[in-house]
Amino acid sequence: MNKRLYVDFHILQTVPPSCINRDDTGSPKTAVYGGVLRARVSSQAWKHAMRAAFAENAQLDVGKRTKKVADLVKEQILPLAPDADKLAKKALENAGIKFDEKSKKDDTVTKALFFMSTAQAKALAELAVEGSADKKQYRDALKAAPSMDMALFGRMVADEPSLNYDAAAQVAHSISTHAVQNEYDYFTAVDDCQAEDNAGAGHLGTVEYNSSTLYRYATVNVMELAGQLGAEQAAETVRAFGEAFLFSMPTGKQNTFANRTLPDAVYVTLREDQPVNLCGAFERAVPRSAQGYAAPSKAALAQYAQQMYSSFAEAPAQSFTVGSGLEELAPAQTAKAMLDALEKAVRDALAGNEVG
Repeated sequence: MNKRLYVDFHILQTVPPSCINRDDTGSPKTAVYGGVLRARVSSQAWKHAMRAAFAENAQLDVGKRTKKVADLVKEQILPLAPDADKLAKKALENAGIKFDEKSKKDDTVTKALFFMSTAQAKALAELAVEGSADKKQYRDALKAAPSMDMALFGRMVADEPSLNYDAAAQVAHSISTHAVQNEYDYFTAVDDCQAEDNAGAGHLGTVEYNSSTLYRYATVNVMELAGQLGAEQAAETVRAFGEAFLFSMPTGKQNTFANRTLPDAVYVTLREDQPVNLCGAFERAVPRSAQGYAAPSKAALAQYAQQMYSSFAEAPAQSFTVGSGLEELAPAQTAKAMLDALEKAVRDALAGNEVG
C-alpha cells in the first residue's frame, strides 16, 4: 500500500457578474495577491455548497452538523423506547458532549455545533435503550462509523478532543487569476399597488458585485481517508468529492445574478509525494487581453505546472484533464470519464497496484 497518496484538483472557472460570497458589509470577498486586488470565494462557502451537493445524492452517507444533535439520537430511540428525550440527552452526556445550560428555550441544545453521522446516532440510541452506563462505550460509538463528509472535512470537539477527526481534505480559498474592481448595481423596485399620481419607486438600493476567472484548488489525503472509511469507500468518496467540487457553487445572490457556471478547465493529479497548490501560476496577475482571461489563465497554469515538475516537485503519478487548453498536461476527456478513471486509479493504488 502506498505510504502517501494525494489527489489534487485544479479548476479554472469563469463567473459572470455576481456576489456569490459576501463579507460582513455585503461586499464580494476579495484578497490582495501578487500586489493586486483579486476576487475571492472562501473555502467555507464552497465546502458548504459541496456538502449540499452530497446531501442530494441518496447513495451517500452524509452527516449533520447541528446544535440539536439530541434530536438526531431521539429519532433513533423513538422506535425502540419511550422517554426518548431523556435518554437522548443522557446518551450524549455520557459521551462527553456538553449542553448549553444558559439556553432558556431548549435545554437539549449543545454548547457548540456537533457533527454526527446516522450510524453514530443509531449506536448511541442502542446503548441508551440497553441502559449502558459505560461512558467509554458511548465515546467509542461517537468515534466509529463517520460519514464520508465527516472524514473529508473533519470534526473538532473542544470539550472532548478524543472525538476529533483530522480532515482528509483541504479546500483553498478561490481567487481570481487577474485583478478585479468591484462595481455597484443601482436598482429600484416598483410598488404594483401605488397611487397613479405617485411615480416614485417603492424601494431602491445598491448591490456590489464583480466578475472573474477563478483558480480553485483542493486536495484529498487518500491514505487518511482510507484509514477512516476503508479502501473501497475511500475510492468512492474521492469520486464524490471530485464531482461535488466540479459542479457545486455557493448560492449567494444566485437569484439576483443567475451566475451558475461550469468549469472552463479541470486538471486532476494523483501524487505520491505531497499536495502541490499551483496558485503561483497567477502570482503575476493575468493581463487583460482580446482573448479574455480564461485562455491565458489555462496557458499560465500549464506552463507553471511544467516548471514545477522540472525543478521542485516530482511529476504526478497520474494526471487527468477536462476541457480544452490543458492537453499538454494530460489528454482531455469528459468529466464523467475522468471521474471514472480517477476512482479506478485510487482503488488500484489502495489495492497495492501501480498508479499510472
